[in-house]
Amino acid sequence: MYRIVFLIFLLLVGRSVQAGPVSGVFPSIDGGSLSMEDWRGRPVLVVNTASQCGFTGQYAGLQKLWETYQDAGLVVLAIPSDDFNQELTTAAEVKEFCALNYDLTLPMTDILHVKGTQAHPFYKAVKAETGFEPAWNFNKVLVAPDGSVAATFGSAVKPHSARMQREIEALLN
Repeated sequence: MYRIVFLIFLLLVGRSVQAGPVSGVFPSIDGGSLSMEDWRGRPVLVVNTASQCGFTGQYAGLQKLWETYQDAGLVVLAIPSDDFNQELTTAAEVKEFCALNYDLTLPMTDILHVKGTQAHPFYKAVKAETGFEPAWNFNKVLVAPDGSVAATFGSAVKPHSARMQREIEALLN
């Protein structure tokens, strides 16, 4: 029972954290790679996503964040994952779904693991530094310009929430 209450808390609230630098190189959904090092000096919002989830509508909010704060330096990185059994089968299907339904232009990786022993090294580093591991789709990790984890957010925290925008704006100033 306590585990369920704790998981619900993480889904709804997330938490502010301070940790050492995290990094990672990700396979891009467009081919090639995306590197956190390329974005050093800029805040990066990393979000594990899924195309068939009740939170999938947050793609629209993530795109809006990208459009609103991109010129100020924010990077929004979507990481499709099937760790919760709600992602399409191939990266090509994910890319098409996101283009057709949300007109996404933000950076996106190939389908990756975000939890457990097969988690991408970025998520392993975040967990080692902060204890945070995605509990569901659309969990968010806000990486500060220096590479430290500034905050984590549960699925229920919407991209356009006042808290999310406050945390991002503090890193842009």
